[in-house]
Amino acid sequence: MTRKPLRRRSPLSLALSLALLGGASPGWAVAADAVPQSPKDLDAVVVNASPLRGSAESLAKPVDVLVGEELDRAKSSTLGDTVAKLPGVQTTYFGTGVGRPIIRGQEGPRVQVLSGGIGSMDASTVSADHAVSIEPFLADQIEVLKGPATLLFGSGAIGGAVNVVDGRLPDALPDEPLSGRVELRGNTVNDERSGMFRLDGVQGNWVLHLDGLVRDTDDYDIPGFAIRESHDEHEGEEGEEDHAHEDQVSGTLPNSAVKTRAGGVGATWLGDKAYFGVAASTYRSNYGIPAGAHVHDDHGHEGEPEEEHEEEGPVRIDMAQNRIDVKAGFYNPLSFLQAINLRGAYNDYEHVELEGGLPATSFNNKGNEWRLEAVQNAWHGWKGAFGLQLGSTDFSAVGEEAFVPSTSTDTLGLFVVQEKDFGPWKLELGGRHEQVKLDPQDRERRSFDVTSLSAAAIWRFNPVFDLRFGLDSSERAPTNEELFAAGTHVATQSVEIGDANLDKERSKRAEIGLHAHTDRVDFKIAAYQTNFDDFIYLADTGVEEGLPVRVWTQQDAKFKGMEAEARIKLADSETVGAWDLRLYGDVVRATLDGGGTRQVAFDVPHGDHSHHYTVELAQGGNLPRIAPARLGAEVNWSQGGWRASLGGVRYLKQDEVAQNEEASPGYTLVDAHLAYRWDHPATSWEVFLDGSNLTDQEARPHTSLLRDFAPLPGRGVAFGLRAYF
Repeated sequence: MTRKPLRRRSPLSLALSLALLGGASPGWAVAADAVPQSPKDLDAVVVNASPLRGSAESLAKPVDVLVGEELDRAKSSTLGDTVAKLPGVQTTYFGTGVGRPIIRGQEGPRVQVLSGGIGSMDASTVSADHAVSIEPFLADQIEVLKGPATLLFGSGAIGGAVNVVDGRLPDALPDEPLSGRVELRGNTVNDERSGMFRLDGVQGNWVLHLDGLVRDTDDYDIPGFAIRESHDEHEGEEGEEDHAHEDQVSGTLPNSAVKTRAGGVGATWLGDKAYFGVAASTYRSNYGIPAGAHVHDDHGHEGEPEEEHEEEGPVRIDMAQNRIDVKAGFYNPLSFLQAINLRGAYNDYEHVELEGGLPATSFNNKGNEWRLEAVQNAWHGWKGAFGLQLGSTDFSAVGEEAFVPSTSTDTLGLFVVQEKDFGPWKLELGGRHEQVKLDPQDRERRSFDVTSLSAAAIWRFNPVFDLRFGLDSSERAPTNEELFAAGTHVATQSVEIGDANLDKERSKRAEIGLHAHTDRVDFKIAAYQTNFDDFIYLADTGVEEGLPVRVWTQQDAKFKGMEAEARIKLADSETVGAWDLRLYGDVVRATLDGGGTRQVAFDVPHGDHSHHYTVELAQGGNLPRIAPARLGAEVNWSQGGWRASLGGVRYLKQDEVAQNEEASPGYTLVDAHLAYRWDHPATSWEVFLDGSNLTDQEARPHTSLLRDFAPLPGRGVAFGLRAYF
């Protein structure tokens, strides 16, 4: 009993120790002069999500950027998997077709997913089995904003944002009149067959863009059995466990195949005083829901038999999104303005759940979003931008599994951001006020006014080191499923009940970080805490209506965590090549404040009537499905046209679990990469091998609602060819 507190503290201590060992000498915290004073000039990768277009390192708010070879190595079939190795970032998992980013333990409607600074406008926040409608393999750059990004993108970014830059509407003329890229790949774990291409042409001031992707996979291989057994399910007679395995699926996960088609075309005119462009794109994916994760439950009542059955045949999701993006702007339109930028998109999204090949439930989301921002010229050293953002969506769900009503949502936001350097200090300030109106069918309309304020600073107290500080106060309006859900949510195998009287959610975040950059070491560490007032979460009531009944409710909560990353140059010579080591780790704890119990009343619809319940919910304890602590290491080598890497990530056991939630065991994933590139005067070619889960370990992420039904894929080797011209 006395050892448990030590085990709970160890992930945080390990993450801190990892950063300290990788980042500098043992005495760095006492004397900065102990570190060689040779500051490194960082590559200025521009963060497009910021209207001031600074580099990731120059921004006081925490940002990570994937670009170039690092992005090529990280790219996966889902956006969540692509960014999941960044410190503080993990992913949900609902099969290989679905993975949404988790930032510092927060996900869903608290993490905004953007394409070129405009929301994806899909239905991925409504349910865990809904995919993000953005294709990572067509991305030029992916930016992850940690902590509240509400100033720029609204209350849906209270936990952070992920912005995908695809180049369909470029900001500058390419260097070559015609350039492009082609990639062909396969994978042994799921018999993947994928191909993508991209073309960019320049004619005068015009840039024409064309891209496309085709991906087909079969059911993927797994190391053992698909369904995880409960610890107490087979504690009976000897041999009962072996009998239970007779009907188990092993080796391959049925109905996990994915078929994806994506592409876009764009035209942009870039002049000296103005620019404008338009792009049209489509994203279509058909993916399976593994057996056992999508079950109807018909329960009897007095005198009626109970019966549980699966749908008529396998369940697949057939989604399609068509989108039009527009951008325009003027340079130096007024004496005090550097630029005026307009960005907007119209979106038509449809998602049909197929049972045995027949349509069952349809989700639709049509909408548009517009963002107008003015970038000011420097005034007494202050640089900044201000603007407004408009959004309107019409969401509908039709069919027997439509647990949320059709809802129209309108948003209007005003924002301002400012920054100034004061010698070794840089200060960033900002504010946003937003109005959100939700108008559901046959329900009472709700309206919310939310305000966010932010202050962040960098103190460059040494040529090598700088300290970073952040303070935020943010608010979020509840979503339509949190307010109006009323019915069976098959993806989570529960009856889900919303609360139309929910108040807005408020958070206050404090963060401190340290960065160090030398010729040999890049190092950063951050610790943060976010206190929520009226945090909205889905609570298990203990009531059974054939399926467990869960209600959306509110209570104060606290998120606290730490993340660290170090990149160390080990060697660089013509003889041995360039060697470097990357170390990283992160940990987050999320708990409800308070103790004791409180009463919650709700109605569960049942045909033409409803059942009323009043239950006692525990106050305090852990929040469910919080990402476990982890430690990772990766060795990279390059010489001439060769590059290679070998790495591993240890996901620790997650036993800080919510009420009625089972703990998840730890696991280690090992991967390796090998590529050779050769250049010709007009083209470059690259062949590659990417190995994943090389030890073929059974891994069930604690963040996944499918962890009991679908482990991660087993050992796989991706291989292919890239061409650049």
